[in-house]
Amino acid sequence: MPFPLSYCPDGPAVLERLRRFYEGRAQDIILASMQLPSPALAEFAESHAIGFCEYPDPRERAAFWDAFCRERAAVHDDSVPSGYLTEMDQGLYGGAVGGKARFLCDTETGWISSMVEPILKDWSEFDQLAALEVDQASNPWLRRYLVQLDAFRAAAHGKWGVSHFILIDGLNFAFELVGATETYMATIDRPAVVRRVIDFAFKVNCLIQDLFFERVPLMEGGTCSNFAQWVPGRIVSESLDPFHMTSVGYFEEWGREPAERILAHFDGGVIHIHGNGRHLLKAAATLKGLKALLLADDRGFPLAFDILPAVRRQVGDMPLIVYDVDFERFRRALEEHRLTGGVLYTVKHVPDADTANRWMDRVRAYRP
Repeated sequence: MPFPLSYCPDGPAVLERLRRFYEGRAQDIILASMQLPSPALAEFAESHAIGFCEYPDPRERAAFWDAFCRERAAVHDDSVPSGYLTEMDQGLYGGAVGGKARFLCDTETGWISSMVEPILKDWSEFDQLAALEVDQASNPWLRRYLVQLDAFRAAAHGKWGVSHFILIDGLNFAFELVGATETYMATIDRPAVVRRVIDFAFKVNCLIQDLFFERVPLMEGGTCSNFAQWVPGRIVSESLDPFHMTSVGYFEEWGREPAERILAHFDGGVIHIHGNGRHLLKAAATLKGLKALLLADDRGFPLAFDILPAVRRQVGDMPLIVYDVDFERFRRALEEHRLTGGVLYTVKHVPDADTANRWMDRVRAYRP
């Protein structure tokens, strides 16, 4: 049978390498996703304004991702082209329980993301919220979600995958209800209420993600991912962002159990760690069900690419993903045999497809 995605020219070989990377936790290989200048992104930047905007037409968004993913067909790397429902961010989870959503356009990435204003005036309103039935037949945000899912699935069929998208559970969900400050204070003053919020968030997130997997079939037995490319099984994208500004002990008390519970509901998950959360790396790497860690770069912190040997010592054989590695730095490290194994490198500023493909031959042959 032909590979189901026409925009992924080397699909079977790519999935074989990704399977070895995630399931075998292979340390004797490296992988790379080569990022070229994108005409689709350039056109998006010309036709859109950065800043707050209205909810877009899902068909237009699907057309953008089709154009963006089509460009990937000339690149023979370790990526699996997929479209991401960027609009279904905080707005979906908060909107599903009555929150007021706003949308933000980023012309550099092509994303239109969403966020919500605080939903509750104070914790006394949570009982009423907890009694709410979140039903796809009557909830306007869930109907919007399903319409966009169907639009993406139709546009993607036979060409590109539909990526999973972020969870907003645990303390992330509590932030949507009352804000971060009130949430942190409540873990001290009202811990029982916060535990109830976490349980409620688990149900809402499972509903939303179960709908995703009902509407978007697995691709060759795995889940397409905007940063992990493809991972075997029904895989979710978890966020530990609330704990980036806390101690490891606080994460163990408030973050581990909710994350492990939702990873167990599916077939596991992937997480990202920002620069200010790297003190959590060792603890996060031991989450049951975790398939990979993405190391994000943030202003004021060393580039993840520069500290990979130290990170590897902390996380053992956990698969690592590093974003936005400059091509010239990556090329020099590859030539000088300085690349850490068991890492998927997302390489930016690659000049053209021919250059990407030449260097991918070196990537596939590389042994740390």
